This record gives sequence, C-alpha cells and structure tokens, in this order.
Amino acid sequence: MSYRFRVTPAMLAALQIIERSRAEIGLLRLPPAVAERLRQQARLRSTHFSTRIEGNRLTLEEAARVIWEGARLPGRQRDAGEVARYYMALAQVEAWTARGVAITETRIRKLHALLYRGRRARPTLYRDGQNVIRDQSGGIVYLPPEAKDVPGLMRELVQWLHQAADVWPVPIIAGVGHYQLVTIHPFYDGNGRTARLLATWILHRGGYDLNGFYALEEHYARDLQGYYAALVTHPHHNYYEGRHQADITPWLEYFLDGMAQVFHQVADEVRRLAARPQPSEPAWLQALDARARRVVALLERQGTIRSAEVAALLGIGQRHARNLLRDWVAQGWLEVADTSRKGRRYRLRHPWPPTC
Repeated sequence: MSYRFRVTPAMLAALQIIERSRAEIGLLRLPPAVAERLRQQARLRSTHFSTRIEGNRLTLEEAARVIWEGARLPGRQRDAGEVARYYMALAQVEAWTARGVAITETRIRKLHALLYRGRRARPTLYRDGQNVIRDQSGGIVYLPPEAKDVPGLMRELVQWLHQAADVWPVPIIAGVGHYQLVTIHPFYDGNGRTARLLATWILHRGGYDLNGFYALEEHYARDLQGYYAALVTHPHHNYYEGRHQADITPWLEYFLDGMAQVFHQVADEVRRLAARPQPSEPAWLQALDARARRVVALLERQGTIRSAEVAALLGIGQRHARNLLRDWVAQGWLEVADTSRKGRRYRLRHPWPPTC
C-alpha cells in the first residue's frame, strides 16, 4: 500500500525547523524537577485539548483537578471520565515507547479501549456497520469506508508504518498515520483521539518526543477550523469517490507546519528556563526515578497527596499506587501526613524546593 503525497519546499522548511529545535533542546540541560514540571504540563495540555476538540466541556483547571487530584465534578462525570481515560491512554503510549514495543493493530485497538472503557478493557473491535459524520445541520460531511473493508485497510496502514521507517522522516510518517486512521474511521467514535495518540506514539518511538515537553493537540484546538479543513483532502464526502486516492500533501504541509511551530516554541521555553539559576538538588532527590519525580512535582504544587491521586497521575491502579507510596516512605523521602484509613495523605519529609 502507498499513499499519495510529495515533499514540497514548505514541508522541507518545516522539517528543518523541527530538526533544529530538536537538536537545540537535546543540548540544553534543565534541572530534573523543572523538566518534570514541563512534562506534567505538556501531558495535561495534550489531554485537555485533545478531548476539547471532541467537545469535552472541562476547563484546563478542572482537567488538572481530575488528573492530579482525582476530583469528582458533579454534573461533569462523563467529561471527567473522558479526561482521566485519555491521560491513562497517553501514559500507556509513553510506557510502550519506553519498552520499545511495536505498533500493532491490537495495540491501536487497545488505545481506543483505554479511551472508552479504561485500563481493564479488552481491545475494541472494529466497527461492524457504516458510520456517517454529519454537520450540525444534518448534512453528510464524510462517509467512511464500509465495515468489511476496515480490517484490510488497518492492516495495510500498520504495514506501511513499519515499511516507511526506512524511507521517510518520522514526522511525515506520523502525519500519514494520523490522517489515514481518521480516514479509515475504524471505530464508531473516538477516531480523532485515537489518531492523535497514534501520531504521538510514532513521534515518540522515532525520537521526536522532546523529552515530553510539547502538546501538538493544543495547536489543533486553537486552530480547529484549519485543522478540520486540512483533513479534507478531496471535495467528495464519499471515501470511494476520491478520498481513498486523494493527494494528502496539503494535510502533511499543515501537520508539519504545526509541529514546527510547537517545537520552536518549546525550544524558546527550554532555553529561557535553562538560563535561570536553580537550586542544586539534594542526594535524596537525585536518586529518584521518573515516577517518583512526577509525584515530587505534584507535591510541590499541593503539599500532600493521596493514593488515588498517585494512581491518576501515573496511570496505574490504586493498589499499585499504595505499594509505591509504602516503598517511598520506607526509602525515607516521603512520610505520612494523615494516618486515617480513608483520608491517608503523604508529604515530602524534606520540603522541596527549600524554603528560605
């Protein structure tokens, strides 16, 4: 399977900015606590803006409360659950990237299941009927391929993603993966969120994670009309009437331009933060792994933490979170602030950053 596109001067210019920003960020050194705060903010913004594109009503502040505090929002439980599950799916992408696992159809279906039903859900089956995307007036915007063709199209997409790794730059592969999953529309709902997660996974696997400091979803959410317009690569709404053979160069120009803008902004921010004087880290903080550092960054903001908040932050089960907290207390950098069974909270044994 091949997809129709050409590499234009605009795409080459965007790729140059992406590579220059990526190289600059790789040379700059941030204190680990500062870097972790940037990662947490990027994960939050990725989650908030990707779900907002699909109509989620939570504000950025409410999404932060749901993710980092396990907050329950009366009347907004559906939106809160959507945000919590997206954050969980993003954590799964990061875990798969760290382990170097391959992109497969089953794992793409598992991502979708995480978005809709949570950690224990089995991979979602592809849709078994037709799906129609309509505008607010009821007019047909897009008629995807028939259900019988979805398995073959998804199989071809995954095969292409692996074969393209030896031919095309990673950002182009990520753009094609995003576009093609949305075009196939393999699920009844949630295709956009799954496509954005797939693009993130491709970029992270290919070394374009920028230490987890960016959120492409925010760029799309702030340019929603342009984002949707770029995905329309053929005037006919029917997949079989031209969409399946459309030239996707305009979409790739949009995707790479947005990525270049975001990478450039991140490089500017990292450069600014790297120039600031920072307190030296104590030995106990230097010894912590990435998960523990994420908890420290949250404790910096709110002082104490519960096991439910740790579970939500790290995308793990509460039993696993309780075990981690117990181990960290034993290591000596965490202590119990509230010993009650239901309201047990933890705090840093040594305040960080240090107070004057």
